[in-house]
Amino acid sequence: MTAKKLENNSNHAVIAEEVKILTDLLDESTRHLVGDEEFAKIKGLVKIAASSDHSQLESQIACLSNQEMIIVARYFATLPLLINITEDVDLASEVNLLNNTDKDYLGKLESTVDLVAEKDNAAEILSHVNVVPVLTAHPTQVQRKTILELTNKIHDQLRRYRDVKAGTINRKEWTDQLRRYIEIIMQTDIIREKKLKVSNEIKNVMVYYPDSLIPAITKLTARYKELAREKGLNVDGATPITMGMWIGGDRDGNPYVTAETLRLSATIQSEVIFEYYIKALNDLYRTVAVSTSYVQPTPEVAELAKLSADNSPFRENEPYRRAFYYLESRLAHTEMELLDVFSKEAVVKKEAALKAPVYKDAYEFKEDLEAIKRSLIQNHDRAVTGGHFDNLLEAIEVFGFHLATIDMRQDSSVNEACVAELLKSARICDNYSDLDEEEKIQILLNELSNDPRSLHSSNSPKSELLQKELKIYHTARLLKDNLGENVIKQHIISHTESISDMLEQAIMLKEYGLLDSEKARVQVVPLFETVEDLQNSREIMKRYLSFDIVKHWVASKGNYQEIMLGYSDSNKDGGYLASCWSLYKAQKELTAIGEEQGIKITFMHGRGGTVGRGGGPSYEAITSQPFGSIKDRIRTTEQGEIIQNKYGNKDAAYYNLEMLVSAAVDRMVSKQKVSQDHIQDFTASMDGIVEDSNRVYRELVFDNPHFHDYFFQATPIKEVSSLNIGSRPAARKKITELSGLRAIPWVFSWSQSRVMFPGWYGVGSAFKHFIDADPNNLKELQEMYQGWPFFHSLLSNVDMVLSKSNMEIAEKYAGLCEDEATRSVFDIIKKEWELTKEVILQIEGHSKLLEDNPSLESSLDYRLPYFNVLNYVQLEMIKRGRQEKLSGIYESIIHITINGVASGLRNSG
Repeated sequence: MTAKKLENNSNHAVIAEEVKILTDLLDESTRHLVGDEEFAKIKGLVKIAASSDHSQLESQIACLSNQEMIIVARYFATLPLLINITEDVDLASEVNLLNNTDKDYLGKLESTVDLVAEKDNAAEILSHVNVVPVLTAHPTQVQRKTILELTNKIHDQLRRYRDVKAGTINRKEWTDQLRRYIEIIMQTDIIREKKLKVSNEIKNVMVYYPDSLIPAITKLTARYKELAREKGLNVDGATPITMGMWIGGDRDGNPYVTAETLRLSATIQSEVIFEYYIKALNDLYRTVAVSTSYVQPTPEVAELAKLSADNSPFRENEPYRRAFYYLESRLAHTEMELLDVFSKEAVVKKEAALKAPVYKDAYEFKEDLEAIKRSLIQNHDRAVTGGHFDNLLEAIEVFGFHLATIDMRQDSSVNEACVAELLKSARICDNYSDLDEEEKIQILLNELSNDPRSLHSSNSPKSELLQKELKIYHTARLLKDNLGENVIKQHIISHTESISDMLEQAIMLKEYGLLDSEKARVQVVPLFETVEDLQNSREIMKRYLSFDIVKHWVASKGNYQEIMLGYSDSNKDGGYLASCWSLYKAQKELTAIGEEQGIKITFMHGRGGTVGRGGGPSYEAITSQPFGSIKDRIRTTEQGEIIQNKYGNKDAAYYNLEMLVSAAVDRMVSKQKVSQDHIQDFTASMDGIVEDSNRVYRELVFDNPHFHDYFFQATPIKEVSSLNIGSRPAARKKITELSGLRAIPWVFSWSQSRVMFPGWYGVGSAFKHFIDADPNNLKELQEMYQGWPFFHSLLSNVDMVLSKSNMEIAEKYAGLCEDEATRSVFDIIKKEWELTKEVILQIEGHSKLLEDNPSLESSLDYRLPYFNVLNYVQLEMIKRGRQEKLSGIYESIIHITINGVASGLRNSG
């Protein structure tokens, strides 16, 4: 029997009951705020929306005044938010229930370890698995931190509903508290009035660690090792999950990321984990009151107690408490030394802390704790060392003193400009940028292999750009020296198009000793983004990895070489099918190159929330990767609303992290489901289909003279770009140029207009042409869907995207176009949408969309009517705005609707 996937098996009746409770409270709060007359208009819109009478809905909304629009937008933006909470509560409850009652589900850790235990090298596999979610600041989280905190309070309150029904919690008091939270949401600004700074983004993402990510990761790691031990496998040093961070280090296209933001990101992260450790020590200090009246500690613990400044007469017989006090003194002093702050959580006095020696690294801290643990076990207090004690030890193993590894990232063009300036100032080459590729490679290899000097050490004046970049590398060096090697491990190069792009990055790292001819303290990681770059990546990496100096760098990193794959730009460049297929083939080819050269190629997947940006269910996304492409490490970006959805509470975090680990292990150890002969046949078919899809996509996006104006007139791109949802500009160039527009606002705008264009356009025509070419081709596609995980995931994602689109509403957005020629682009889009739906269902053998995902279908049934209303409000307000009939507070109504639609879709950018 196949294990069930929890998201696809939600408790519809429970969700419906809880949605009604929250909706009734929202109705009460809204009626109280606006009065019966205005509230009647809202309920009228609810009734019309439920009947799907879009024509009447449009006409009713057009009659509302700007003032009335505010409360209508607020009400309908809050509804999908409350529905999200009920679904999240149901998932968290189900995860706990099935774990506590030893029931199975897809991706459960127990089943994964069972699967691996059958292998001869099981211990080696489990010891080396490392999955890294990398939190980014990509701006798709439209909700303010204040609103997120309120939704978390509602989530926690709703979790108590089962106790309310059992009578162990007073129903009236429980309901009143929920009502208070909802009333506050209805009177709180949903949208930020000011644009976020990088420092805000760093602090915002840190809130997920203390109560969610840290407890979830430590629990999962402890469980992982426990399950392995039960199978007789020793994996004590394993870290199946570690965390990554882009915020503060990703300066590609963001002029506000500087040396100071890099330092700030590292120090704030470090402070978060120090505070966690000190708080954990405080808990142990209060709990482990073991007395020498009953047991004697080991000499190691006796020595720690002797060094303690805890001289209270009440602690004379409590050596463990004195030992914990000493550890906390050392830790507090270490935090002061590294971060120049004294812990807010510390029980020890500052004077005592300053007298204690600092820890040279996190492992020395762990050694002291393990000494205490050994003593307790020796005295038959094994139960005391479980729970919080073991979790603290796991946390040190995973988070060290750095919490998460910060990635640095910069565009290749910036590196080239800086290297050209350095070479010129050092009188090595006056015209570097004019050289051909071979000449560049020779100069760069010579500098890296034979010249130990720092090129920036000359007294020549330096440009503002070069000074800024050098300061960042200097800061990175200092952070690694102080906080440990794991604080920064990779530097990613955006728009990698050549070998010289990678060697230029190496030159910049060399300037501050982050790389030399023998080793790399920071690895050079190429990012291949466009379809063309992905196709060229094989030849680039094959030659790059052949250089002796590169072999030294790779060897110093344990024989691993990471490569980042860009989903967003490849999609924008070539369409959904071309992007997915180019990524799939690139991984197969790059993995093969690594195997030829005895190097483990690992991948970082630059995925967004939407299918158009590589999103979709994480488990399926990983298990559909090319066979053999996951060696033991995989990293993937998590951003915006996806971070809140996956990691907003510790139960959701545990489940989603468990899915990542289990999927990675599953793909590593499972046998290939499709024979190699079939894969070759499928590959040949896909090559032709994808070429056709790419042609159809580019004919519209790049060759149709009206498409540019259609996008900028028939989507809320200008309004999306003015949202204060991130520090990074929405475009690399002008906001009116498609080529310079970032992939995120591109996808976000299509989501808002309900076209969902990047997730499906070009799919229908390509498959239809293939099916029409041969009567047997439909059968082949159906076999591919049934037996090939990659193809099954590909089509399932298109199915999901189509289910969230709405051509009736999209046509209304097309009505915003200023002329008929521009508006006619919609006719092309609609025709392709209808064809795509028809062909996808034909291949799947389904009669309707989401046929095999009833929970998502049910979820959309709840929420679609509500954010359909928001779309019509948005449309009306865009019309008024373009007619210059909006000003002041009324301009924010459009932003409220964008927020609500994004909440309803859940993965919007």
